[in-house]
Amino acid sequence: MNITRIPLGTWVDKIVDWITITFAGLFSFLTRLIEGILNILVDALSIGPPLVLIIFLTLLVAYTSKWKLGLFTVLALLLIDNLGYWEASVQTLALVLSSAILTIAIGIPIGIWAAQSPTARKIIIPTLDFMQTMPAFVYLIPAILFFGIGVVPGIFASIIFAVAPTIRLTNLGIQEVPKELIEASDAFGSTNNQKLLKVQLPLAAPTIFAGINQSIMLALSMVVIASLVGAPGLGAEVYRAVAQIKVGQGFEAGLSIVIIAVILDRITQNLRNPAYTNFLSKRIAFSVFGVLFLGACIFASLQGENPSEENSGSVGSLTDYEIIGIDPGAGIMKSTKKAMEDYNLDDWTLVEGSSAAMTAELKKAYGNKEPIIVTGWTPHWMFQSFDLKYLEDPKNSYGKDEDIHTITRKGLEKDAKGAHTVLDQFFWKSSDMEEVMADTATGMEPEEAAEKWIAAHPKQVAEWTNGAQKGNGESISLVYVAWESEIASTHVIGKVLEQQGFKVTLQQVEIGPMFAGIANGSADAMVAAWLPTTSAEYYEEYKEDIVDLGPNLKGTKLGLVVPTYMDIDSIEELND
Repeated sequence: MNITRIPLGTWVDKIVDWITITFAGLFSFLTRLIEGILNILVDALSIGPPLVLIIFLTLLVAYTSKWKLGLFTVLALLLIDNLGYWEASVQTLALVLSSAILTIAIGIPIGIWAAQSPTARKIIIPTLDFMQTMPAFVYLIPAILFFGIGVVPGIFASIIFAVAPTIRLTNLGIQEVPKELIEASDAFGSTNNQKLLKVQLPLAAPTIFAGINQSIMLALSMVVIASLVGAPGLGAEVYRAVAQIKVGQGFEAGLSIVIIAVILDRITQNLRNPAYTNFLSKRIAFSVFGVLFLGACIFASLQGENPSEENSGSVGSLTDYEIIGIDPGAGIMKSTKKAMEDYNLDDWTLVEGSSAAMTAELKKAYGNKEPIIVTGWTPHWMFQSFDLKYLEDPKNSYGKDEDIHTITRKGLEKDAKGAHTVLDQFFWKSSDMEEVMADTATGMEPEEAAEKWIAAHPKQVAEWTNGAQKGNGESISLVYVAWESEIASTHVIGKVLEQQGFKVTLQQVEIGPMFAGIANGSADAMVAAWLPTTSAEYYEEYKEDIVDLGPNLKGTKLGLVVPTYMDIDSIEELND
């Protein structure tokens, strides 16, 4: 249909930008509030050795769900501690509890409102349908702009994703209260508040608790997704294992998540009817558990570090001693950890997340002229969009400049000689790649940006295809990691291969699976191997099962990057 495309995405971007600027103060307040709640919960759950929390949770599970599940709890938590995931588990538990507290505080009042107002219900129910069907990853995009990188956007996305069951089942539970009881309460002259608190909510409690249980499970399912924007915990461990193809580590971290899910599920399912209420009344038991937990939270809040009144004005204090990184499996992250050791940056934290999260945080800080330190590499579109500079690296922690290599599976030259020839002859400069990246950064689809570049550089494309046999519809699978540089190069070479008569499929994966796919033959080629540093670990592991066609781009650079308005020139100055 020859109809002008509706710029819906552009409108949404403008709305989000307006919200980000207009409500910046509110978002800062919410960030401090949520971080404060999370820090108190982490500190409270971390009081004493792990055995303290293990005993507390074991007693709670045993009381609510019988001694067999209590035995399972103690053994399972001891296993988590033994595997080395205790700290990550505590962070995950605190993240889920923070999300649950805010979800309940938001969900139950809205559910009550929906039950009592038909007009509100007509608006709320379709909104919930939209929220539950929208992919959870989408919520992370505005969350980064609103709250920055870290745990807060993860909790924000978790709340949006998980609040629907609490609202729906609160609404359903209240509506299912028998009309006869409502009429009886009206006959006795009950006010609306009395009717709600003494009739509707008590009778709807089982349904409401079922909604809370489902919301907690959904919040727990978000921990891996939240790790994409820097949220710590077991999700980050799973994400790291996926990126590095460490099956054992992934299984251990995943098993730890399952254990926490079982414990939380059983506790919330049986809160209303504990297993041993005949031996100890609910009021006494939950009062004891509640006092212990609140006491731990109060103690943790009182013991928390007070912010220094001294404003040193150092780069560290201005950036909260954080370096904003990307995917945990990326080579630049390992190089940055090495740099932090070489320069004794013991007080600094390398925030894991994703390339998209890092650039979003950079964009936000740059727009406000705030100090920020990120992991950077060239070529990258951010150097065209912002005035940035590399910090000097006198200890050479990041090594020499790198090249980007083209890697193919064994046997590709025999199966598709023409495609192999094009891939072997593919070579361009950083300025070429940045040209494509700049177009995609301004909203152009990668396919369009690739076609635009190809049309503008026919001589260069002719050099790549010189002497290559035309294809006859043979399938070629190209894999790439979701870095802006690799999106650009893969789409360009993919379009060139299509013009040569090949049927090209592009698959976005993590860096580890990218190498593994070439090695096991499930993918044909990639143009995204940064060597000798970034992709070194994967190259060494799979080099016997792949074919290295050499560099397709020379002279890349890795390091720590800051805006030029920051008065700092070297990594050594981060210790000042």
